[in-house]
Amino acid sequence: MGEIVVPVASRLRWTTRTVVLIAVASVVALSYAVFERATSESVSKCQRFSLASQAREAVVTGTGQRVVVIGDSYAAGLGLDDPARSWPRELNGEVHVYGFSGSGFSAHASECGTVSYADRAARAVQHGADLVVVEGGLNDIHSSDEAIRSGVRRLLTRLQDVEVVVVGPVPAPSRMPSVAHVDDVLAQECAAAGVRFVSMIDLELDYLDGDLHLTPEGHREFGDDVADALAG
Repeated sequence: MGEIVVPVASRLRWTTRTVVLIAVASVVALSYAVFERATSESVSKCQRFSLASQAREAVVTGTGQRVVVIGDSYAAGLGLDDPARSWPRELNGEVHVYGFSGSGFSAHASECGTVSYADRAARAVQHGADLVVVEGGLNDIHSSDEAIRSGVRRLLTRLQDVEVVVVGPVPAPSRMPSVAHVDDVLAQECAAAGVRFVSMIDLELDYLDGDLHLTPEGHREFGDDVADALAG
């Protein structure tokens, strides 16, 4: 039997198809591995928060000016079936989200190490920003006033070359009335620094069981309120 010669074009099509199949298989395997890591009981809470933070960071919405959001579980979308639909999605502009659940203004608001807003600020604006929206305060209720004030000062020092708006915490029932005091401290510190502060302590929002995290509708309402405040 004579040698079977495969035409060059056929060989190229086969090679391309093989590369595509291998690439797809690799992506599926990687996605499955990440999912397994994120849901495995052997993965610590801090590791899950870190993976969730990275996943939310990968989702960029909108077009226009570059808006960077630094926040906590509200920004990260903890509790949502689709974290990519957390409240920053409602903002105008090209929105980049740097949220980490449990973090706050004070250095030790989180038990997950150096993840305070000030600690994460430099990375959040490394590619520039026309506006930085810093949201939170719910996780600072156990911090001293001085720790909160120090955290705000560290944060603003690291964001001194960009426009910053600080959005205070919402009145989550499980954190009241302590969070109202945090709101007052943040308002005072921002006023002293000449930075715009938007209080959200009087909002009426929908919460999930536990009265801490927002429902999907709560996120939409909160995002709309923040967007309106920024436009005002």
